[in-house]
Amino acid sequence: MKEDFNDLVGFMTVARERNFTRAAAQLGVSQSALSRTVAALEKRMGLQLLTRTTRSVSPTDAGERLLSAIAPRFEEIEAEVDSLRALTNSPAGTVRITTTDYAANAHVWPRLQPLLRQYPELHIELVNDYGLTDIVADRYDIGVRLGDQVAKDMIAVRIAPDMTMAIVASPSYLEARPPAKTPQELTLHNCINLRLPTRNALLPWELRKGRRDLQVWVEGQLTFNNVYQMVDASLAGFGLAYLPKDLVEAHVRAGRLRWVLEDWFPTFVGHHVYYPSRRKSSRAVELVVDALKTGYQPRAR
Repeated sequence: MKEDFNDLVGFMTVARERNFTRAAAQLGVSQSALSRTVAALEKRMGLQLLTRTTRSVSPTDAGERLLSAIAPRFEEIEAEVDSLRALTNSPAGTVRITTTDYAANAHVWPRLQPLLRQYPELHIELVNDYGLTDIVADRYDIGVRLGDQVAKDMIAVRIAPDMTMAIVASPSYLEARPPAKTPQELTLHNCINLRLPTRNALLPWELRKGRRDLQVWVEGQLTFNNVYQMVDASLAGFGLAYLPKDLVEAHVRAGRLRWVLEDWFPTFVGHHVYYPSRRKSSRAVELVVDALKTGYQPRAR
């Protein structure tokens, strides 16, 4: 029976990673041994579970059915084992977090540092990604996104105040071009874009003035997937950038950047930490969520 479970774990890991080499490294076995394990499972079941090519591995229809049947059960076992670790004084394990570079620097990483020093056996994998990641499918424990980006079936806890987005440019850039006086005139400027990987699209610039909401798609020489590079490019005079206001306020106060269309800056619901409602959280995940939400102090009204 133990070998049967090992076969299933091997298949499940390959099916998720879609790569024998990565799956073998994750399981701590050789690629050839893992390949034999999966082949033995296929032989025993009399079904082909994986389609193999020289470049990729993907589950067959039968493999997808098996994966959807066994994955939730193994996750329940893992969660139960993690919860047992809570009986000790030293929670252990790895917590995988998907967030964005701005949220990681502004809210997540500063609050995790004391926790990591307190619990040396706790490991954190922090992945910065502007895509709207499916944390269940991609096996993340928690995500951190703006409140209106969190799916309704998730448990979500606010960890930051509302976030205002701003348009900025350097004085040198603005002196060389007429300023944009309306959102429509942004299309006449060299704008610095942010790419969204999951949609393979550029982030539209969402603007708001009173009850008017607009989305503007802009063009320019530069596209990044990192807001800190966008800040650097705007400081260097390469054009207008659409960025979190908190991130660039110090540069504006120092005269290195200027606001553009300030009366159109929109405000969004602040960042939340979220995780699946149907999954029992491990002690490690609970500690991380507590650390992130403890750092947020709601403003008194």
